[in-house]
Amino acid sequence: MAFNAVSFTVLVLLFALVTVVGFIAARWRRAEDILHLNEWGLGGRGFGSFVTWFLLGGDLYTAYTFIAVPALVFASGAIGFFALSYTVMVFPIVFVFAPRLWSVARAHNYVTPADYVRGRYGSRGLSVAVAVTGILATMPYIALQLVGIEAVLTVMGVGGSTTNAFIKDLPLLIAFIILAAYTFVSGLRAPALIAFIKDTLIYLMIIVAVIYIPMRLGGWSHIFGVASGHFAKINPLTGKPIGSLVATPASEWAYATLALGSALALFMYPHAITGIYAAKKRDVIRRNMAILPAYSLVLGLVALLGYMALADPTVTAGVAAAGKNAQLSVPLLFANMFPSWFAGVGYAAIVIGALVPAAIMSIAAANLFTRNIYMDLFKRDATPAQQTRVSQFVSLIVKAGALAFVFALPKTFAINFQLLGGIWILQTFPAIVVGLYTRWFHRWALLIGWAAAMVYGTVAAYGVSVPGEPGTHFGGSTAPILGHTVYIALTALVLNLVVTIVLTAIFRAARVPAGTDETEAADYTEDLPSEPVPVLAATTAGSAGPAGVPGPEG
Repeated sequence: MAFNAVSFTVLVLLFALVTVVGFIAARWRRAEDILHLNEWGLGGRGFGSFVTWFLLGGDLYTAYTFIAVPALVFASGAIGFFALSYTVMVFPIVFVFAPRLWSVARAHNYVTPADYVRGRYGSRGLSVAVAVTGILATMPYIALQLVGIEAVLTVMGVGGSTTNAFIKDLPLLIAFIILAAYTFVSGLRAPALIAFIKDTLIYLMIIVAVIYIPMRLGGWSHIFGVASGHFAKINPLTGKPIGSLVATPASEWAYATLALGSALALFMYPHAITGIYAAKKRDVIRRNMAILPAYSLVLGLVALLGYMALADPTVTAGVAAAGKNAQLSVPLLFANMFPSWFAGVGYAAIVIGALVPAAIMSIAAANLFTRNIYMDLFKRDATPAQQTRVSQFVSLIVKAGALAFVFALPKTFAINFQLLGGIWILQTFPAIVVGLYTRWFHRWALLIGWAAAMVYGTVAAYGVSVPGEPGTHFGGSTAPILGHTVYIALTALVLNLVVTIVLTAIFRAARVPAGTDETEAADYTEDLPSEPVPVLAATTAGSAGPAGVPGPEG
């Protein structure tokens, strides 16, 4: 595709602004000593409602959201709107449990969800399992941010038709080197501050798009008419219609279980929990869970971009010429509909929308490694400064790994592994969320239930072939169960819970030691302490908690 100098210049200028803000963030609410994970990894645990709104919005609504959701609508129609349904459901669910998780983390200085699991169940094995799951699920998520950036760079013609892979990938490499640098220096403060710019650009881009583009395309009736006619065509590979404007009876179970499973899984991701831990008070969490659904309105408008792209013959021709890569539909739509300078603003919104979550994800994954693998398995007496240094360097490794993932493997690998990530991360739900309300589950039962669900979910996803391509693997995240097509993550969660409940009853009847719970009932309702939160102790998180005191329901 031809190089667009105007769009590229606008993108570079906005990226430069973000870079400056990322480094300035190190001085924003500056801590006395940044070499504490409370400061570098959680922003001092001092973000109020306004900052948390932008942090969580920038964290959860990623570049891939603005590329993949409309791409799915472009390719299949109504099924893509499951993302809108699950964002409607997720915040009431999180409104219930997130304040309790925040409180117990505040009371015991927990930095990661695995810290809480270790303290609650007295099990390092279970905490390591949660940490490994979080890291595995996060890596392809970061890689998908790169896929979103690559889609933008491809449409802008950056790299051109060169066969030199290094030159072609150089812009992406430079972007992530800069991201790595300001994340290393500023920690969570950098994406928190940049999120203001990201959200401003996203809102501007969407408001203009939903007003201006339909006017250019002949109105919404024309857009939906073209989409309806397109989806009614038969796909020669499957012998079925390409898609539908509304969910068909055959897709209702898949739609509903995808929405529910995704809603349960979203705040199990370590980067989402990092956003919760960084809040200043319990009420900050509650307020944000009440107002964050406003982003769902934006997501609904973003999804409609897929239908707009279908109504533009230039976009459909461009997607077909690129090997039917639907990920290019939105960038191509911007290139064809907007003046070059405003297309550059839209591209910048997507690119910056990748950098914010990628930074938070790399910090969250690094903290999991430091707190729950490095300390638990290798150096339990690591000082606060040592912990922070390890996290800083691991955050670089995580970003480098995601970059290598995208450079070395086909893009479908990143997408397929992200499907696995959702299946995997939901299996931490019993240990984290159920544990906030009852200590009845046995630690060994939880670990075995987690393992059984991880194996089942991975094997089930492996057995799903790409539609129309028998013999392929990891072609989707749904599979037939009892005559219905359902989200594999949800069926794996049911297996997880059944195994955990049955084995808990057996282990408790056999009086197998259940581990020591260092939390107590009051920890789950604690609010902002009267004195500043102390820096991390040199021992593992939660070591100062009262040993042997049972939590809620004992």
